Amino acid sequence: MTETERTSCIRCGTCCRKGGPALHQEDIPVLLSGRVKHHQLVTIRKGELVFDPVLDSLRPNDKELIKLRGRDSDWGCQLFDEATSECTIYEDRLLECRLLNCWDTTDLVAAIGKDTLVRTDIINPNDPIAEVIKLHERMVPLQEMQDLITRFSEGKLDRDAALEALKELIRKDLAIRAKAFDELGLDRQYELFIFGRPLTSLLQSYGIQVKTASDEA
Repeated sequence: MTETERTSCIRCGTCCRKGGPALHQEDIPVLLSGRVKHHQLVTIRKGELVFDPVLDSLRPNDKELIKLRGRDSDWGCQLFDEATSECTIYEDRLLECRLLNCWDTTDLVAAIGKDTLVRTDIINPNDPIAEVIKLHERMVPLQEMQDLITRFSEGKLDRDAALEALKELIRKDLAIRAKAFDELGLDRQYELFIFGRPLTSLLQSYGIQVKTASDEA
């Protein structure tokens, strides 16, 4: 049977191995139930390079998204059980997973980017970490990182100046994360949800490798 002839899931796991879904407003009950926990999430910040399945290419994300994190070894969904080729929360699976039919992606494509969650939807506004998130967004804007890369690639900024400016952004990024760990007692397993991926990781998407003091230790 070819994919175009298929009318039901054969549990091959292909879609699950390609990465976790973005979360929508309809997924809040799953979070509240504890079936999906905050440390299993990652924030994709506005401006971060993401793979667009519709365009089949990388593009800067136009708004903040919350996604289910991949496994440590690859992009595969961490809720996928390789041994049984099953979703471990199948009865409570997230909206995009419920809409995904590999033989007909119409419903999924229609939902992409609509009614998606952001951090403020699921963090208590009185939680001190909410103010640290605002500080991080203000002090470490991804737009500034992208502008530096663009100006350098267009020859409008020399290499040393671009690197110094990027290093300063990285310093701020790491300092704010450290403040959350040391002063607020943030558990490091929540880091990717609270702050998204570190700038050092994001820069790798542009082919830029930056070593920090911890890398050299």
